[in-house]
Amino acid sequence: MPTSAAIGVPTAPTASALRSWQSATAPYRASSTARAAVQLLTTLLPLGALIALMYAMLDVSYWVTLALAVPAAGFLVRTFIIMHDCGHGSFVPSRRANEVIGFLTGAITLTPFAQWRRDHALHHASSGDLDRRGHGDVLTLTVDEYLARSRWGRLKYRLYRHPITLFVLGPIFLLFVRHLPAAGIARTRKTTLELHATSAAIVAIMLALMLAVGWKAVLLVYGPIVLIAGATGNWLFYVQHQFEDAYWQPHAGWDYAEAAIRGASYYRLPRVLEWMTGRIGLHHVHHLDPKIPNYRLRRCHDENGMLQTVTVLTVRESIRTASLKLWDAEQGRMVGFRALRSRRPVAR
Repeated sequence: MPTSAAIGVPTAPTASALRSWQSATAPYRASSTARAAVQLLTTLLPLGALIALMYAMLDVSYWVTLALAVPAAGFLVRTFIIMHDCGHGSFVPSRRANEVIGFLTGAITLTPFAQWRRDHALHHASSGDLDRRGHGDVLTLTVDEYLARSRWGRLKYRLYRHPITLFVLGPIFLLFVRHLPAAGIARTRKTTLELHATSAAIVAIMLALMLAVGWKAVLLVYGPIVLIAGATGNWLFYVQHQFEDAYWQPHAGWDYAEAAIRGASYYRLPRVLEWMTGRIGLHHVHHLDPKIPNYRLRRCHDENGMLQTVTVLTVRESIRTASLKLWDAEQGRMVGFRALRSRRPVAR
């Protein structure tokens, strides 16, 4: 897998160099109400216009409606990124405004904001930690763990890691899982109330639309948008953590800064797609300092050499990551199932 070293930039920073990361990223944390407002307008207005056009095209050609669902899904992904920033308290300076915008964009993306925010915070705190897997990440077994499973256990894992499951069935499954608390997380009264409030808002919006235009129209218009956006979101998240030279360490040797720089890729997208996805491809910068709003990630990356020494993936190169299934602790890299042909099952 091509890395930053392969394209002629300095080698990865040492652990001692990473200790100064806060001083490097601090200048980029400042939120801007004006920039946030522009981003909201350039996201929600096109999304609304495309949805209206898709509805109008139902009587003309459903193929046209489906074609319009693709750019509409892009704007829904961008809406999710706004909610994502609100979850980190970085989209606008006001904490209250972040919560309100997060709640509203969560309703649009069918995501309960308060619950998602708590679950996602655990992902940031445990990404790449072998002893704390299972918080908002793609289930990843080590080679030994996989070989120690029964045939049925290995088959279930293979089915789970299949692209159809991750990128087609996964978005549908997440529509329901997002409304449930992550295992082991205590729910506060505020979280419970906000969860119910978001669910109620989503139901109210859907019912109002169905009464206005009919349930078939809602399903035929918003359904494809949500599914395409969900598949895109799953793919972005997968690529940004599931690459050959990713970072996985037992908790005793786990380091937050190393997990961010080595365990999150820079998904180098064409600029129009980078804009549409809220620059989330600069995932290593975001993981290192989630307080940086998405509209400052590019500048932070370009002005800090330390952040340019990471695994870089282009769209073409990212396709290969779909074949990576297991973490090989001996080799320190992700491998596919074919790499197990010479390995024997271990005792359970």
